[in-house]
Amino acid sequence: MRLASLTTLIASLSNHRVSTAFHSNNFASSSFFRPSTSRTMSSVDDADMLRLLNCPSIPMDGGKSSHPSIGFGTYKVGFIPASASSAVAATSSTSSERTAEECVLDALNVGYRFLECAEFYGNEAQVGKAISKSGVPREEIFICSKVWTTTIEKGPDAIRAQLEKTLNDLGTSYLDLYLVHWPVPGKHVEAYKTLEVLCKEGKIRGIGLSNYAVEDYLELKEAGMEIKPSVNQIEINPFIYRKNTIDFFKKEGVVLQSYRSLRDGKEFGNATLVKIADAHKKTPAQILGRWCVQKGFVYVPKSVKKERMIENAQVFDFELSAEEMSELDSLTDPKTIQTFQGLYRKCVNRDTSKDGTLDGVKMNITLD
Repeated sequence: MRLASLTTLIASLSNHRVSTAFHSNNFASSSFFRPSTSRTMSSVDDADMLRLLNCPSIPMDGGKSSHPSIGFGTYKVGFIPASASSAVAATSSTSSERTAEECVLDALNVGYRFLECAEFYGNEAQVGKAISKSGVPREEIFICSKVWTTTIEKGPDAIRAQLEKTLNDLGTSYLDLYLVHWPVPGKHVEAYKTLEVLCKEGKIRGIGLSNYAVEDYLELKEAGMEIKPSVNQIEINPFIYRKNTIDFFKKEGVVLQSYRSLRDGKEFGNATLVKIADAHKKTPAQILGRWCVQKGFVYVPKSVKKERMIENAQVFDFELSAEEMSELDSLTDPKTIQTFQGLYRKCVNRDTSKDGTLDGVKMNITLD
């Protein structure tokens, strides 16, 4: 849907608008558009799109900027990196039936306005083509990318060159966020300082972290930050709810972006999840998404199927009770935390000259 048609749609529904407070545990309430269920809608798709386009935003940087509460993830969309995590890749195909351009164009057309990208994903040029083809103005899209371990290891000049490539591939003159993808031992502090310089130059509007443990952040902080990270992107869902880590970053004023918000669909049959889904007449995916949004995390689902993109975004028309939230909070078990520890130790050096070793890896990090 183009901007003009959207404007017409909004105008036609103007008499039916209601303002509803969005409640979360860790950020100020904001308003979002929730079409009345009692009115006659032009179509369900239109109502879903309006909810998505008017999703809540999460304050960043002490309220100086904001982050959409939902976005479209592009990892393994149209392309699967050769070194994709075995923990995740074990059930994934090595090829894609649809291109990233097709998938991202669908995502934009159904109303997603935050795109989560990365050098490692290998598909930023395709994402850029989708953005161009969509006709959605650049200022209406929030774009985040991440610099990969190999580039981080090479140093500042390589990071600068990669940013230029990312900007060119995505067809934009700036990024809303640029993140250090993994805290590469002995290199991530220098990488972050390079991002600070690039931010001051105006090609990046905000900078942040990905996969940082508390101890990685403290190392960065002790080295001296000129610009505080806006976000830390980590895996968050009820099955890996690392509350102490999350609480630490919340106290630091760092917004949490959630990847694998839907747990790759592996837990859709969980009895607790199914029970809550049935109670709300929602799908397990929508319960996981609502949990994430209600906690105040940035929810980043992904799918190559348009119908799933729509389904995954239908999380703004209901609310989970305190009891249901507590039930979901309790689904993390010790085995999952152990798996996380192994993945962290493996990935901080992934694809670098120290790949396969524990050279420089922090062995005692906050796990929960």
